[in-house]
Amino acid sequence: MIVFVAQYLLFVMVAGFAVFWLLGEDRAGKVQLGGAAVIGLVLGVVFLVVAGKVHADPRPFVQNPGLHPLFRHARDNGFPSDHSIAAGLIATLVLLRSRLYGALFALAAFCVAAARVAAHVHHVQDVVAGLALGAIAAVIGYYVTAAVLRRLQGRVRLPLVGDLSEPERPARPARHSVRPRA
Repeated sequence: MIVFVAQYLLFVMVAGFAVFWLLGEDRAGKVQLGGAAVIGLVLGVVFLVVAGKVHADPRPFVQNPGLHPLFRHARDNGFPSDHSIAAGLIATLVLLRSRLYGALFALAAFCVAAARVAAHVHHVQDVVAGLALGAIAAVIGYYVTAAVLRRLQGRVRLPLVGDLSEPERPARPARHSVRPRA
């Protein structure tokens, strides 16, 4: 079970994200979520490369030869976890649009991260950094996309989850205090 979660639950999350995007969003939501996903993915890759250059962390089975990974894995730098970056990105993008589905995706992202540690292919710091970098990439992508769409479409309001502002109400006709003449 750990091997499936560590290696394949991320693909289930990607498929779930595609279903959420196709069925759970109106046209404006699809555009914003799609744009945010593309920008977030690019940022996630940049974060992965930069963080890997800044900090090196040998994988647990490299650091301790007594540990054996539950599946074959390269002996490269384990920081940050690319699986966790992707899981954090997906979970945060969905969470920005839906609390319920976002919570389910967040649980799945946590399970991916925990399974990577349990499989001895990452340390806890690798997956925590990955989840955080994925979430940051998602938030930046979401707000950059919203700003670009507002600029392109002329102040289109794209609601966030938990937006407490009231929708605009149509104006009421003015009441006249003057009596009509007879």
